[in-house]
Amino acid sequence: MSLHGLAFTNHFAELPERFYQRVQPTAIPDPALIAFNPDAAALLDLDLSAASDPEFLAWVAGNRVPEGAAPLAMAYAGHQFGVFVPQLGDGRAILLGGVTNRHGEHWEVQLKGSGQTRYSRFGDGRAVLRSTIREYLCSEAMAGLGIPTSRALAIAASNLPVQREEYETAAVLVRLAPTHVRFGSFEFFASRRQDDAVRQLADWVIAHFHPELAGRNERYAEWFQEVTTRTARLIAGWMAVGWSHGVMNTDNMSILGLTIDYGPFGFLDGYDSGFICNHSDHAGRYAYDQQPAVGLWNLTRLAEALLSINPEADALLALNHYQPAFHDEYQRLMRAKLGLVTGEEADTALIWDLLEVLQQGKVDYTRLFRLLGTFDSAAGAETAGLRQEAGYLGSFDAWTERYGARLRREGSEDGERRVRMDRVNPAYVLRNYLAEQAIRAARDDGDVGELEQLHQVLRTPFTEQPGMERYLAPPPDWGRALVVSCSS
Repeated sequence: MSLHGLAFTNHFAELPERFYQRVQPTAIPDPALIAFNPDAAALLDLDLSAASDPEFLAWVAGNRVPEGAAPLAMAYAGHQFGVFVPQLGDGRAILLGGVTNRHGEHWEVQLKGSGQTRYSRFGDGRAVLRSTIREYLCSEAMAGLGIPTSRALAIAASNLPVQREEYETAAVLVRLAPTHVRFGSFEFFASRRQDDAVRQLADWVIAHFHPELAGRNERYAEWFQEVTTRTARLIAGWMAVGWSHGVMNTDNMSILGLTIDYGPFGFLDGYDSGFICNHSDHAGRYAYDQQPAVGLWNLTRLAEALLSINPEADALLALNHYQPAFHDEYQRLMRAKLGLVTGEEADTALIWDLLEVLQQGKVDYTRLFRLLGTFDSAAGAETAGLRQEAGYLGSFDAWTERYGARLRREGSEDGERRVRMDRVNPAYVLRNYLAEQAIRAARDDGDVGELEQLHQVLRTPFTEQPGMERYLAPPPDWGRALVVSCSS
C-alpha cells in the first residue's frame, strides 16, 4: 500500500538471493506510535500528518508492508570482540526498501525489532522499548552534532513481553541509512571463498555510492582508500565529541563510514580516557581510547576480505593512510574546539596536556569545553567559573597560561572566538542518565513528554535553550552508576 506518496523500491534486492533472505515482518499487537521525528521524515519527503495516520503506524510496527517494498534480511558475518563469527546477518531487522527524495537522495528504510529471520540464531527477533529509545535519541543526537550516522524516523511500542535480563516490552524502530552494508557483509562471502560475490557486492556499492569510480581499472583500490579515510574521520569525530560506540565489531562498521547499530554507547561525563561504556566488555576492548586502533584493526579485516579484488600491496597503501587521516581530522576538530584558526606544531602537546588535566581531575568533558569559550585571554582561567569547573587544579592554571599565550600569538579576539567555539562545543549531549530518565517515563508511566523534550534539545545541541538548564547539568550520583550492556 502506498503512503503519502512514498514510492518504495529495494535496490539491494537487485542482488541475487544469496545476499539476503526474503522475509516478512512479524506484527506486534496493539502498536502505539510513541516517537515521530520530523527531521527524518523530511529526508523521505514524508508529510508530518503521517504521525496521525493509522496506515503509517501499521507499517512502522511491521503489521503492513508498504506498496513497492521488498522486505529482506541481509546476510553478513563479523569479528565480534576479536573472534570471527561466520554467520550473523539481520537477526531482528528487516529492510523494507528505500525511498528517493526530491533531492535525489536514496534512503533505505529498515525495521529493527520486526521479528525472526533465518539469521536470528536463538534470538526472538525483537527489540525492546529501552533499546529503541536509546538508539532513536542517540542517532539524532549524533546527527545534531554533525557526526555521520544512520537516522531514526519513528518508534512503535507494544505490550508484547520480551525476555532480556528481565521481562520488558517490545518496540520497533524505523531507521534510515543510504545503505546498511557493513564490513561484515564482505567477510561473509570471503570466508566462504565466494570471490565472485565479494566482487559483485563491491561493484554494487561502487555503482550506487561511488559512481565516479565505476568502470575504472583501479576502482577497488580507490574505493577501499575512500572507506579507510571515511572511517578514520568518523572515529576522529567520535573522539572529539567524547563518545564511545561500545561494540565496534566488524559487523557494526558501515561501509559508508556512518555510525550504525547503537547498542551500549556512552558520552563521557568526567573525563576518563579508558572509559568503558559497555558492561559486557570485560577486557575493555572497545574502551574510548581504543577506538582509533580498533578502527584500523577492523579495516584490516575488511582488507583481508577484499584480497580477491584488491591486492595486498594496494590494501597496505590505504591502511598506511589511516593514521595520518585520523590524526589530521582529530587535530582539526580539537583545534576548532579550542577556538584556534591557525596551526602550530606545538598544538598537539597543548591538546594532549589539556586531556591529561581533565584525566587528573575527572573533569566533565562537555561542560569544560563549552565553558572554555568564555576564557578571557587577559584575565585567564578566573573567567566564568572555569577554575571551579576544573576543580581548582594547579595543572589547569598552568595550562591556561600556555593557552592564553597561544591565543595571543594568533591575534585571537575573545568575542569572535567564543562564537566559533560555541558552534563546535555542544551545550547538550545524550548523557546516559538523560536517556534513562526518558526511558523510565515512557516505560513505567506511559509518558513520552520527556522523550520528546530531550529529542528537541538534542536536535540543536550547540544552542542553549531557555528553560532547558537541567540538561546542562552533570549526572547526579545515581546517573554515574548506570551501566549498559549489549542488550541495551
